[in-house]
Amino acid sequence: MALAGLELMGFFLGLFGMLGTLVATLLPYWEISAHIGSNIVTAVENMKGLWMECVYQSTGAFQCETYNTMLGLAPDLQAARAMMVISSIFSLLACMVSTIGMQCTTCMSGSSAKTKVAGVGGSLFLLAGLLSLIPVSWKTHEVVQTFHMSNIPDSLKFEIGDCLYVGLASSLMSMLGGGLLSASGCDDLDSSRGTRHSYPYPDQKGVGRVPHAASHSMSFRPATLQTKNTVTANKTQTLNSQTSTSTHSFVPAQDSRKSQNTAARYDVTGYV
Repeated sequence: MALAGLELMGFFLGLFGMLGTLVATLLPYWEISAHIGSNIVTAVENMKGLWMECVYQSTGAFQCETYNTMLGLAPDLQAARAMMVISSIFSLLACMVSTIGMQCTTCMSGSSAKTKVAGVGGSLFLLAGLLSLIPVSWKTHEVVQTFHMSNIPDSLKFEIGDCLYVGLASSLMSMLGGGLLSASGCDDLDSSRGTRHSYPYPDQKGVGRVPHAASHSMSFRPATLQTKNTVTANKTQTLNSQTSTSTHSFVPAQDSRKSQNTAARYDVTGYV
């Protein structure tokens, strides 16, 4: 039950991380124009993202323009695009794989590979969070460094946008959810191998494990029947010994009687 709760917590953290990664990838709020120094006009606000640049006017007009080229962009922007897209794909795969491997689902029920599937989903969440954390952290560092440069005009300076905060939070949630899923899978594997401590026996080799029952079956004979059979056998042996003794003692007696009769006949015959 505890493992199922741990898996659910990790799954929902990874799911929220995936949604945050998608929002940070699509929306153009990575950089927002800074209103400092001579650039104090708040009627127009510029925003930049991975795919477009937008302008918001105080009149309510909102205009966006996508980048016309892909190979002509800065290398860091191209790398950020690729890593965020791959992170979103890995997060989606992690959600599907984790759904199959969690204990609260009926998919692959009774299979020993179910916990391994959950562990694979957790690993995908970890990888997705790491991939989204790298471009978000790099862009945050770039915005901060550019903001503090004195040789750049104030009109060209930007501040950290909302998407960077969302991307940072979503990457951390994805990594935390993936860690919980991986830990639940490892804990279940250890329990199936018998490495947990089992009271009151210590955790040693071959100790604390339930031995397998013997496959063969032995016939049970009541003790009373065995006792009766033993007594009957003893009586039979006693009678046989007595019979043989009486037979051996009777044979010499007959021989002695025959000899006496023969002597008597000889005497009588001789007398006559």
